[in-house]
Amino acid sequence: MMWMWITIFFASLIIYAQVNKVEGKKGFGVGEQDWSYVEVRPGAHMFWWLYYANPPNKPARFDAFSKPLVIWVHGGPGSSAAGYGNFEEIGPYDIFGQYRNETLVNDYNVLFIDNPVGSGFSYVDNESAYATNNRQIANDLLECIKKFLDAIPAFKNVPTYIFGESYGAKMGVKLASVWYKAQKCRSVQSNLKGIVLGSPWISPVDTVLSWPQFLLNTGIVDTAGARRIKTAAKKAERAVDEEDWKAATDAEVETLDTISLVSDNITQFNILIERSSHDGIQNHTTLFPKPPKPAEHWSQLVTFMNTDVKQALGLTRTWIMDSEKVAEILWSDIFKPAVNKVEELLNDTDLKVSVYSGQLDLICALPGTVKWVENMEWKHDEAWKNSPRVAFAVNDVLEGYVKAYKNFRMYWVFRAGHLVANDNPYAMTAILQDLTSGR
Repeated sequence: MMWMWITIFFASLIIYAQVNKVEGKKGFGVGEQDWSYVEVRPGAHMFWWLYYANPPNKPARFDAFSKPLVIWVHGGPGSSAAGYGNFEEIGPYDIFGQYRNETLVNDYNVLFIDNPVGSGFSYVDNESAYATNNRQIANDLLECIKKFLDAIPAFKNVPTYIFGESYGAKMGVKLASVWYKAQKCRSVQSNLKGIVLGSPWISPVDTVLSWPQFLLNTGIVDTAGARRIKTAAKKAERAVDEEDWKAATDAEVETLDTISLVSDNITQFNILIERSSHDGIQNHTTLFPKPPKPAEHWSQLVTFMNTDVKQALGLTRTWIMDSEKVAEILWSDIFKPAVNKVEELLNDTDLKVSVYSGQLDLICALPGTVKWVENMEWKHDEAWKNSPRVAFAVNDVLEGYVKAYKNFRMYWVFRAGHLVANDNPYAMTAILQDLTSGR
């Protein structure tokens, strides 16, 4: 009998080791990686790229599956997580092959998904396969994640967090909603624990209406300039009242162009970043312009992704930096709010929800975020509003403030614009540690 139990015990160990063994590939740079394509609908092919956790000086017996999984959902819509999110923000390398010390891969397994289909390395067989609304985007993402979990089943039990940045927050909150329901009814085996909404495009009208006063208060424009911006922003508000979503997005673009005119082209991602007054008005083919870097930098990124990265991963598809087609097809969906989905997560799930916003961001300005957050209707909204807002620091340096109650937190982040992970990686690390550890 004893021999039978010993045999069963060792057989179980072998099975566990097989299920949990990291069998990543050699991709770009050091560390275990994996990547693949998933057909999420007929003719719609989504690309994912995983970096296994790779902490500095990791012990010989380090188990990547002991670390949480973070799923990065990028913005745009139509920008690439595998390109922007990875090499410009939180991945282990920049486009010059330099190792980034403050990378999320130090502490987490990180999954980048090029989403919606048609973005980055993802592609469609024909135009009818593009996603046309946020619900379809979320369903596509969930199908991709299901097949990812089937490919690497050890992640089914790993605590998992969605990280939606900018427009990715709007896509991410809908994904969290459909994923949580699927998880509860066991149509997907997973361990989704929470979501981060970073510099979030959740209530577009509140964001756009906050721009005139924000720019006036920070000295970027004078009263006459703020008045011109407000006139353009009010067009977006009227369109929302009439539920004319295409006109609302058109008015948002007009408002951004007005800001460029009256501010001598202030940098919309971070109002303190210097920019030549001769740069000209940006062409807003996607919801957000690219961060303020020279044109040759973006050309370099395109070349880098379509040579070094493409070759390292053995891919054949051309990488697209910003898919104008994705933005065009989603144009009438861009300005629709997603506040009700955040409320749903807080009222009907046990997921942790964190929101953060940088004090120097214009494009998703902090005052607009505060407005929709404070106006949310959820079961603990009054308790949250009456909770103390406390300072948070990293290495004795004040990085901002946080207000928390139950499963909801909001962070005001210092020295950061739209791309908080770039501008203040120390605050970003603290926010994620807070979310994943509960401290």
